[in-house]
Amino acid sequence: MNTRSRTLIAMGAIGLLGLTGCASGETDSTVGDGNTDKKDITIAVFNGWDEGVASSELWKAILDEKGYNAELAYADVAPVFSGLSTGDYDFTLDVWAPDTHATYIDEYKDGITDLGAWNDEAALTIAVNEDAPIDSLSELKENADLFNNRIVGIEPGAGLTKAVNEKVIPGYGLEDMEFLTSSTAAMLTELTAATDNGENIVVTLWQPHWVYSALPIKNLEDPEGALGTAESLHAYGKSTFKEDFPEAATWLGDYKMDLDQLGSLEKAMFVDYDGDDFGPIVAKWIEDNQEYVDSLTS
Repeated sequence: MNTRSRTLIAMGAIGLLGLTGCASGETDSTVGDGNTDKKDITIAVFNGWDEGVASSELWKAILDEKGYNAELAYADVAPVFSGLSTGDYDFTLDVWAPDTHATYIDEYKDGITDLGAWNDEAALTIAVNEDAPIDSLSELKENADLFNNRIVGIEPGAGLTKAVNEKVIPGYGLEDMEFLTSSTAAMLTELTAATDNGENIVVTLWQPHWVYSALPIKNLEDPEGALGTAESLHAYGKSTFKEDFPEAATWLGDYKMDLDQLGSLEKAMFVDYDGDDFGPIVAKWIEDNQEYVDSLTS
């Protein structure tokens, strides 16, 4: 987990470079072989959102194989949406709709375009250690002391954080619990330490996420529906994406990946492997899933 935390910090540093003119609009070169798409393409990736990291690494490998020069640029959610709207990034793969990123979608709607939903099984969650003495958010208030009266969250500006502040805490009377927000990396570090030490912990999470395969945790039931229903994961591009990348836009519009496929890729990248050079890991996963991967651009 320490390696992953360092990786997230490095990703943040890379993201600061993302708005310095790395988008494809700086070149008129095209891919060739009848493909009129511009050659250079920048994929924006949300820091700490591992389903986005996994899908972006997959598409970088696919696009590179097809003759593009694909680059990944890591940044927080707000800068990604801003960068898409100004054309500094070409597309991103991890926009949650209709709820989690609704504010950003509405704010930048004139400068971004929805390329399509590739998964409709995503969900915001509140998770605890698997052997915790409760199974529902409705039980948390009366048992808050068993969890040190703390809920460990992620980034303050995340849509999940907003949902917890505005819906979960008032909906279940959890105002007396301390809601800690910092970063996804910090949350995962605390979650790992607690489960390793046999301690109770409450964290904000989401599915899909590799941590469900790596740690003994469970979701608390949400009888009030405070976290909403399942959402869709969308690819969003800059406003001119379909004009600059008509072939890639078609591929992304048809792209589908279910939780089992995504979970398999995340497990290979984040559970079975402890490092940040994902290229060989993704290449091996593609080899093992060649028919599926080929179908994405057929």
